[in-house]
Amino acid sequence: MKSTKKLLIKVADHLTLIVISSVVILPFLWMITTSLKPPKLAFSSPYLIPTHFYWQNFVNAWQEAPFARYYLNSIIVAISVTFGQVFTSALAAYAFDRFEFPFKRSLWFTLLASMMVPLPLLVIPSFQIIQNLHWADNLAALIIPRAWSAFGILLLRQFIHSIPRDFDDAARMDGASTVRVIWSVILPLARPAVATLALFAFLFAWNDFLWPLIVLNTPENFTVPLGIANFSGKYGTRWTLLMAATVSATIPAVIAFLAMQKSLIRGLASGGINE
Repeated sequence: MKSTKKLLIKVADHLTLIVISSVVILPFLWMITTSLKPPKLAFSSPYLIPTHFYWQNFVNAWQEAPFARYYLNSIIVAISVTFGQVFTSALAAYAFDRFEFPFKRSLWFTLLASMMVPLPLLVIPSFQIIQNLHWADNLAALIIPRAWSAFGILLLRQFIHSIPRDFDDAARMDGASTVRVIWSVILPLARPAVATLALFAFLFAWNDFLWPLIVLNTPENFTVPLGIANFSGKYGTRWTLLMAATVSATIPAVIAFLAMQKSLIRGLASGGINE
């Protein structure tokens, strides 16, 4: 009786997951199917299963808009933001966990409180700062303000807290400096958390639309999301080309997720370690 009950619960759980997964994946199936249809058949059935493979849509999408330039800008921004967040988060997390300094507790709670502030509320003051620094319409406006992350500091600090201090002491006995301890000892041991932070930072920078829309004006500086939006408005809503461009923009994010999914799960699980 108990085995039957457990089996029914497991079946119900799997059915629930299948339903939820289907709802999530439907827009992606429509996007892929539409991107492979001839222009005249954009809204013809079937909507979710590709029956046409009109690859010319991808060629036309890249020819009618400078997507190579958009890709280059997005890659520069995403990689720079990723390295920036990992670097600054590692230094700050190590300092919060290993060092004692004035107002440490107050600064920590201030950092945590900053995570509760909605990003739209920061848009106006951030834009004013960017204008005063003359960074508007420049990739620096996308990189530097995003080069730190309160979430990244919290995640790495929680992971570093689980690493025994004996490793630090052993490295210092061998003459290692604080920076060398972080680089050669802490970060290799915190690889799952670092991979998790890198993935989140990359995806956020790659998919960010609101901030580039505000600070960028020149098409040559557009990132992929902004370029796709501009592509739709400039050439009308040509759905097959728009979906082809969207599929192209999704590929790097999917590859990054698949490459780091194991580290992502380990990093998120480790981030919940309590003091």
